[in-house]
Amino acid sequence: MNKNNLSIIKATGLEMNFNLRKILDNISFEIKNGERIGLVGYNGTGKTTLANILTGKLTADNGVIEKSPDLQIGYLTQSIDYEGNEISSIDGDLLQHSSELGLKKVYQWGENRLNHLSGGEKLKLALSNVWASKPGFLILDEPTNHLDFKGIDWLIGELEKFKGPVLIISHDRHFLDKTVTRIFEIENSKLHFYNGNYSDYQKEKQHRLETQMHHYEVQQRKKEEIEMQMEQLTSWSEKAHRTSTKQGRDFGNKEYHRVKAKKRDAQVKSKMKRLQSELEKNKIDKPLEETKVRFQFDTKGNRGKRIIEAKSLTKSFDERALFRDSHFYINHGERIGLLGENGCGKTTLIKMILGETSVISGELWKSESLKVAYLSQDVDNIPPDKTALEALGFTDRENILKARTLFANLGLKEQFITKPIGTLSLGERTRVKLVDMLMKEYDVLILDEPTNHLDLPSREQLEKTLNEFEGAIITVSHDYYFLNKLCDKLLVFENQRIKRLEMKPEEYFNKNSAEPTNIKETLMIIENRIATILGELSLIDQKNPKYNELDSEFNALLREKRKLM
Repeated sequence: MNKNNLSIIKATGLEMNFNLRKILDNISFEIKNGERIGLVGYNGTGKTTLANILTGKLTADNGVIEKSPDLQIGYLTQSIDYEGNEISSIDGDLLQHSSELGLKKVYQWGENRLNHLSGGEKLKLALSNVWASKPGFLILDEPTNHLDFKGIDWLIGELEKFKGPVLIISHDRHFLDKTVTRIFEIENSKLHFYNGNYSDYQKEKQHRLETQMHHYEVQQRKKEEIEMQMEQLTSWSEKAHRTSTKQGRDFGNKEYHRVKAKKRDAQVKSKMKRLQSELEKNKIDKPLEETKVRFQFDTKGNRGKRIIEAKSLTKSFDERALFRDSHFYINHGERIGLLGENGCGKTTLIKMILGETSVISGELWKSESLKVAYLSQDVDNIPPDKTALEALGFTDRENILKARTLFANLGLKEQFITKPIGTLSLGERTRVKLVDMLMKEYDVLILDEPTNHLDLPSREQLEKTLNEFEGAIITVSHDYYFLNKLCDKLLVFENQRIKRLEMKPEEYFNKNSAEPTNIKETLMIIENRIATILGELSLIDQKNPKYNELDSEFNALLREKRKLM
């Protein structure tokens, strides 16, 4: 028997409810050895809940989980928070993996260093720990959050070598395209299955929606015809009864017409019953429209060309130089991406711009009139016992109404914004922070991993909205698609220096290649554009003039991709 056909986990009839809300409704699936599965869906649909059921952290209300005997599950959770004492017993495997991820001399790190890890360093230690446990089945919940591009490439390579099955919960389109061959989608408490990577799934889902809409429209036309027939039959039946009562005083003649009317009535009822049955048979529901996510911004306009400038900027931490003698500037309206490995000082620079961390030496000048909105990586610092509306702190009717509208546009319904924040998913908490940010007036956005925990529709809408923002944007992101679509200039952290580059991330990643137009890179560019087009197609109607233009480009790119493969 082929080992890859062996079932590792089988779930049957899983059901799960939270606070009287059905999260999972009678779902069944099987995961076989060697499979690479991406688990996708809107925030709060139950992806992490399903992962916790598979690992035994949660027990389903109904249903059965069958696992292979002695199955070792390596589970990377979304929320990573290492304390110093958790690194006290590190073995050779953990050291090897942490070193491959760029974490040097972990065994020498003191308690102070361990308690001041960046988000990326925490995640790398957690990933190293999962790998060192030698699992037979991997469940990775948002594994690329906080990882730099070097870390993502390492993880893609390790997953290629891993022999067991992998279940990946992720909103990183590039990562899913590179790693998975099947998609499980949770939608309306049900599980739907697609073959292929994320781009294949998005295309197939669009095709399914269009097909379902076509069948639904055909059904509606048939329904109208049947209802017209039923209305006509009812009219005939009523006419027959009226006629039977107007046939004079002759009892025999009157009785004849009454019997005839009853017979016609019976025929009509029988026909209507058949028509009703035809309506109910193979009933097709109207496809649910994708939630339209909308962001809105208030901008104050141009306050002067140069807004930030650094001269000989230097910063160290515990005698470790993050960057030194760095010179750069940022102008109003520019889109700046911060690039560099985890721990190089990107978040530290952000804190210096915000005035939360001091400048050791050199100068960091900011325009005095500058108003900055900051979205940080940390979504756990919102009071867990307060509701979303209470956490925002608005008391006047106008702001409360505006906040409710923003929550609705972000896909957070009324029942979520009146719940304690501690009961919300990380993605839902990120949306609370986004609404808080969007309610302010500003001319600079600083975004530290803004797409972490956001579902795919929200990521794609955020990209479009940020492109409409007139102020400056400074962003740290591991999301290749997001960063490349948004930023046209870079601040790169290399060799303990920060330098400004007038190029897009794509150009930077390809600049050291001996053959910048080789097949692998060309394919990556094509795949990125395909994913972008699919995202745009999913948000516009077929009647939109731009639809045919994008569809033609999509098909041309597919043909070009096939030639190169």
